[in-house]
Amino acid sequence: MKRTFFFLILLFIIRNVQAQTAPPTDIATIEQNFKKLDVLGSVLYVAAHPDDENTRLLAYLAQEKHYRTGYLSMTRGDGGQNLIGNEQGELLGLIRTQELLAARKVDGAEQFFTRANDFGFSKGPDETLKFWDKEKVLGDVVWVIRKFRPDVIICRFPTTGEGGHGHHTASAILAQEAFTAAADPKRFPEQLKYVQTWQAKRLMWNTFSFGTINTTAPDQFKINVGVYNPILGKGYGEMAAESRSNHKTQGFGSARQRGDVYEYFKTILGDAPKDDLMDGVNTTWARVGNQAVGNDIEGINKNFDVDHPEKSIPKLVSLLDRMEKVQNVYWRDQKTKELSNLIAACAGLWFEAYATDLTYAQGEQMNIRSQIISRYGLNISLDGLTVIQHPDNIGATSVFMEQVAHYALQLTNKDKLLPTNELQTFENDCITGSISQPYWLESPHPIGSYDISNNGNVGNPENPGAPTVEFEFLVEGHPITIDRKLAYKYVDPAKGEIYQPVQIAPPVTANLQSQVYIFNSQQPQTVQVKLKSFKNAATGNIRLNLPEGWKSSPESAAFNNKAKGDEWEQDFTVTPSGNQSQTGVLEAQVTLGMDPKVYNYSILSIHYEHIPNITIFPPAQAKLLQLDLKIAGKKIGYIDGAGDLIKDALRQVGYEVHDLTENEILNGDLSGYDAIIVGVRAYNVNTRLAIEQPKLMEYVKNGGNLLVQYNNNGGLVTKQIGPYPFKVVNERVTDENAKVTIIDPNNPVLNYPNKISQSDFDGWVQERGLYFTKDADPQYQKVLQMNDPGEAPKDGALITTQYGKGRFVYTSLSFFRQLPAGVPGAYRLFINLLNKPKTNP
Repeated sequence: MKRTFFFLILLFIIRNVQAQTAPPTDIATIEQNFKKLDVLGSVLYVAAHPDDENTRLLAYLAQEKHYRTGYLSMTRGDGGQNLIGNEQGELLGLIRTQELLAARKVDGAEQFFTRANDFGFSKGPDETLKFWDKEKVLGDVVWVIRKFRPDVIICRFPTTGEGGHGHHTASAILAQEAFTAAADPKRFPEQLKYVQTWQAKRLMWNTFSFGTINTTAPDQFKINVGVYNPILGKGYGEMAAESRSNHKTQGFGSARQRGDVYEYFKTILGDAPKDDLMDGVNTTWARVGNQAVGNDIEGINKNFDVDHPEKSIPKLVSLLDRMEKVQNVYWRDQKTKELSNLIAACAGLWFEAYATDLTYAQGEQMNIRSQIISRYGLNISLDGLTVIQHPDNIGATSVFMEQVAHYALQLTNKDKLLPTNELQTFENDCITGSISQPYWLESPHPIGSYDISNNGNVGNPENPGAPTVEFEFLVEGHPITIDRKLAYKYVDPAKGEIYQPVQIAPPVTANLQSQVYIFNSQQPQTVQVKLKSFKNAATGNIRLNLPEGWKSSPESAAFNNKAKGDEWEQDFTVTPSGNQSQTGVLEAQVTLGMDPKVYNYSILSIHYEHIPNITIFPPAQAKLLQLDLKIAGKKIGYIDGAGDLIKDALRQVGYEVHDLTENEILNGDLSGYDAIIVGVRAYNVNTRLAIEQPKLMEYVKNGGNLLVQYNNNGGLVTKQIGPYPFKVVNERVTDENAKVTIIDPNNPVLNYPNKISQSDFDGWVQERGLYFTKDADPQYQKVLQMNDPGEAPKDGALITTQYGKGRFVYTSLSFFRQLPAGVPGAYRLFINLLNKPKTNP
């Protein structure tokens, strides 16, 4: 895994080899698409998070039954943990969005979202719906239903709580209410300018057997989803494993399953099915009064020649002409799009469009290369090429719709047939529009939901306004228009062709070196800003916008005639105000020439092999903290776990942090470290810790200080993490404002080098802690007690013990969230956990 800031973006060898933008055109895909063309039915699956979906059922519905199948996830999984990197919050949500899209490419379903934010584990639906703003998210679910128009809606979870997580239960409550609300013109009437009301036939609950909870029963409606698809050469258990294994941040790599497997269902609303999920729904072309279209599809498919798919083109074009006359707009649009792609596949018509560079500045001219090949030399000509994108600085025509800009290429010889099997290349330009910022991250948002100004974007997994190229063909004299998403393509010597998303960037970005700057005195600090130009001849100024009373030297700094791709650094000396407890926000601001517009963007790029590269432009901001923080010790050893940002936070306050290797642990001298920290979930993901554990205990026994952060109770690599026994259990306190009671006030971890008080637990984010300890040996001292409302107090968030000459500390407190968020009290307490007094009180 690589995660880089701007100065490495273009230098880093991109590791993720993404598939071409043109869809697959192999015979198996063509056969599947023929079958799908003849089915007019749709199913929407509803749950709360990435990974909640039943991938085996989705694959079965999409690839075996050929229904239009969608998965509506309430959230993007922002509040979870990351097993393969250190991204948290919104960044983790971006990764999991792409993991879901990768999964959908395997199982064949479509992906949708609401504006709800995964704010962390919730113990009940009431809390969830309060944070999400129930009415807004319900409106999102209704909007997706009205657009998608599912015949059947399936919930992963029930409304009665067996799903455990409050988000799970809330997703079922919202689905149940939306089932009725989507059909009611009095509910969310503002949507009806763009969509119609829709009544699904039935709402089902896909019952389950998870661990000790079994909600299935023999008398429930059931479907065998373990059947084999000979065209695809695999069963749906195999396909489900491939799909689910894309959830890598959650460690959900799955083994392929083969053989019969049944899914069970309970009817929640609507008529109960007897023999088929679609009982009472006509899924043939008779549904729209055009069974003749279905008859034509069957005839063409029956006579299809796999060795010469191009022979079907005349009849397919004639079918398209008939299909375009269907009165039902929804199914006409859906099926003509499918048929247009099928015609292109059978005709051997391949086409894509690429930008000639990876990144362009906003408002810059973008060069586009479109390529086409007609492999069989049929009666096909190119009639038009148009770049479509959302321009910058134009207002939405309503809260649901936006304007778009069209840049058409003037073609010569429009009526000339495309030559046989000869690649044709066309060049055209357009002016770049909006910065390629995810639409749900364009504005600051509260804890429970994203602030989305254009409600028409709701549901989309990615920006619907990303640049595309519209190819207009004449096939056998019939116009066919198909879009291709614009991409950047290059050739890597080791991997071959690589496709990545095109980035539209601010003219100049400014990255601050740290997310949090801590001032422990009135002494000034150096704040370094790393800048990058995305345009030629960039001339302007960079300054720091500081809270009242803070000062920077210089106040601003000029830069001149920077070329596209230039990178440079600017240092500022920042002096804090006299208010010892003041906190605030520092923002880097760039202006260009005489333009008064202020650019306050940084750039952040995320790279993983299993998803496309992600680039966003967050605000160029950092948190400023003045706090009374005493430091003892200097040198820290760190053992990485699943990924966190603790090391960066410790370096910011002056610690030397060294990543320990296995050789250093097993064979080196650890006595030189004032403390050794074990990263989050290390005992879940690092199997070598079972071998290293005796050396770590020896380090403690000889006078060392070992701090172990939280682990999941499942899949621990050793039965005993500490010198004495304790259990890790699935207990947590999710209310970040829950009262914390100090039950061992004289314990050194609360007194040295910082005196910890109740106020140090103010301002925490998302949660207090997770996966607490229980049944700890009496040798351990329990320091804190806390609980969520209505629950019994828990005392397993922080335990400590002397072992030999040293000290062992295990903490379930979520420091991995608190330190990057700049929570003052969390810093003070964490520093204490690293430092044991020479003589215990």
